Amino acid sequence: MFKKILIANRGEIALRILRACREMGIKTVVVHSEIDREAKYVKLADESVCIGPNPSAQSYLNMAALISAAEVTEAEAIHPGYGFLSENADFAQRVEESGFVFIGPRPETIRLMGDKVSAKDAMKEAGVPCVPGSDGALPDDGDEMIKIGRKVGYPVIIKAAGGGGGRGMRVVEREEDLLAAVAMTQAEAGAAFGNPVVYMERYLQNPRHIEIQILADQHGNAIYLGERDCSMQRRHQKVLEEAPAPGITQEQRERIGESCAEACRRMGYRGAGTFEFLYENGEFFFIEMNTRVQVEHPVTELITGIDIVQEQIRVAANLPLSYTQADVKIHGHAIECRINAEDPLNFFPSPGRITTYHTPGGPGVRVDSHVYQGYFVPPNYDSMIGKIITYGDTREQAIAKMRIALSEMVVQGISTNIPLHQQLLVDAEFIKGETSIHYLEHQMPEIRKLIAEKTAASQ
Repeated sequence: MFKKILIANRGEIALRILRACREMGIKTVVVHSEIDREAKYVKLADESVCIGPNPSAQSYLNMAALISAAEVTEAEAIHPGYGFLSENADFAQRVEESGFVFIGPRPETIRLMGDKVSAKDAMKEAGVPCVPGSDGALPDDGDEMIKIGRKVGYPVIIKAAGGGGGRGMRVVEREEDLLAAVAMTQAEAGAAFGNPVVYMERYLQNPRHIEIQILADQHGNAIYLGERDCSMQRRHQKVLEEAPAPGITQEQRERIGESCAEACRRMGYRGAGTFEFLYENGEFFFIEMNTRVQVEHPVTELITGIDIVQEQIRVAANLPLSYTQADVKIHGHAIECRINAEDPLNFFPSPGRITTYHTPGGPGVRVDSHVYQGYFVPPNYDSMIGKIITYGDTREQAIAKMRIALSEMVVQGISTNIPLHQQLLVDAEFIKGETSIHYLEHQMPEIRKLIAEKTAASQ
């Protein structure tokens, strides 16, 4: 097992990894930008290294600085967390070429799954169901594009092969708009991702977003830890997640889970990963794989009792998984609300100093957060300041606990999206379950109205 790990990230995931390392008896090195010098995880780490100024490009995305920090502190492995360089194959390769262990998949695996065209091809070969679409990248010939569009059937969606985070996508309703939409998406993809390649898929009307959590080691073992429902999204960004997904049967879970595990065995996958699917009319359609730990991993940890971050570390140290598929049992229900420093009405970021901070507690309540009273939320990074996760024997219990937890959470000095979550937790359609990925977007005008009314009444 490793004696020392460098955590190449910030925020709540840096603290989450640090805690996993401490539990395993592993010393930690935390890197930080100048503005993150007073962060909780920096103070708790065995060692810390300032790697640059506040902008991400000069600190958390600075590969040379991260590797230098590992060298001077004599760390053995680097954990990238999520975001930043966690799915950057070049970084993973540089880490390994520098003599360190990258806690994640091999560079070639990250490259394979990072390109959505090659990822779909790999999934088709492994028998994982995919959304009907073009066989690979769209050709340059306009007539051929038209033929593909007719075969797939409208509406279609044009996607950037190297895209992510909701960018590089364009829905096309009519054939006459196809060529212009492809040209615009190619230009956008080239500018945003340095890769102008795009492909086409059928645009599903009211799908849910279901994802499968997997773990795989370097000894040919791969298991699935059930599924999560991440359909509550705004502008393709997840807001609330839960596990297990409402309405998914054990038979469906086993069938899609085993297909994902088999795909991992075929590609020699190592570490934690998530297969993301659109789910409609009882069918799963693969859309992408995230080759890292997910923001929403705690809901899976709570229903399975498996520490995903610790398993990542064990696998990277060339140890076999601690569990077989037969050991994986799902108990109860868990919900996660992402708490962001943003205005709940217009979603503008709300950086600043937290003047009052109180977290909820009680049975079945977990709070993953790096902030504290007096902490300054910087304007330079993602607005998420933490996550509230609740667990109950049933979905109804988990919802009830989350309502209470949100009512107890106090964050003053900045604005947060807690009012949005409070509205979602009493929404009749959410309570019934099985809402599509478009539901929240459609409900936002009404939700904004309710939030504004409550805010005005409390003043």
